[in-house]
Amino acid sequence: MTKHRTRIHFRIPPYRAPRHAWRRHIWEAAWEAARAAGAEYRASDRLKVSVVLYFEGAALGRHDVDNRTKDVLDALQGRVGGPKRERPCGPLIPNDSQVWQLCVAKRPPPRQSGGCGHVTVSGLRPRQLADRS
Repeated sequence: MTKHRTRIHFRIPPYRAPRHAWRRHIWEAAWEAARAAGAEYRASDRLKVSVVLYFEGAALGRHDVDNRTKDVLDALQGRVGGPKRERPCGPLIPNDSQVWQLCVAKRPPPRQSGGCGHVTVSGLRPRQLADRS
């Protein structure tokens, strides 16, 4: 059985309201990264998502990571605005309940970033899911 590719890394633009427009930009970047990598996500996949968000000045203290993370995960599911049942963009991941590990950081942007953050989505291997207690 051929192993399917599940790792992608892509840059996301700085947050700008309205958030649904920002979600669409995230979806477009994710879709292009998945296409270029030949990555696909199945409903049975268990995933790890890492997000780095850059904010300047007062925005660093104003934006909650949980709200911006929800925007990222919703974008990966194709939820970029409108009624919840409608997904104008195809989902990259079928359901965010597949995310078993999530790492999020917000920080001031380094000069070379242009304010663009990072998102990495990768599959978890069975041994990474095992309880290590």
